[in-house]
Amino acid sequence: MPDQPTSDRFKPDMPRIPGVSGGPPFRASGYKPNLASVSALVTILLFVAVAAHFAIRPKRADLLPASPPPQLQVPLPAPDPTAAYPHATEAQPIIATVAEMSAPWSSKDFFLEDPATGENLPALLVRLPTGSASQPAAYWALIMRTAYGSCHLEYIADLDKLRRDYGFHTAKHAMIGDPCSHTVFDPEKMTMLPGNIWVRGAIVQGADVRPPLGIELQIKNQNILAIRHE
Repeated sequence: MPDQPTSDRFKPDMPRIPGVSGGPPFRASGYKPNLASVSALVTILLFVAVAAHFAIRPKRADLLPASPPPQLQVPLPAPDPTAAYPHATEAQPIIATVAEMSAPWSSKDFFLEDPATGENLPALLVRLPTGSASQPAAYWALIMRTAYGSCHLEYIADLDKLRRDYGFHTAKHAMIGDPCSHTVFDPEKMTMLPGNIWVRGAIVQGADVRPPLGIELQIKNQNILAIRHE
């Protein structure tokens, strides 16, 4: 047997597979990626993504969903502070019931329509401590505004207020006061006006021209009606 070269002596022969021809062994390629090429590819992909985003985005404001119209703020009318009080008119003169005015010196605010001017005049109903509750004489109704001026009168049941604000120290019951002139009117006393006219609310302090304007009352079906003022 001829001698084999020393370099091939210890290399076993590769097994042969039928139908497969021999050839040089496979060697991996020596290719290495170029970093500049990769960066350029990434830049292109980013540009394409940004362009696609703006391409599908609406370009005009009228393509956007319409926003709902703003709600109109309608100012509400201010509440009428006099709405809770009775408003006596010729057609509807009831201002109170006998039952709600049963306690002596109880009072109730109301308004009386002046038929001559249509003005609603501030008024007050007072239950006097004498007389039958079913008789008009047991009550005093008056316009709560000075007869010859615009000062608003006040019903004062707090005797300390009469002493403090009016300097009136002899009161034993509620009074009507004029805060502008510090005049005090006594609901239990009558006085005579020129023409021999008797009116309630004699002046017990101060110098007003006359007592408050009185209101004529009627009692019907246990209701108290305000008819007209002086």
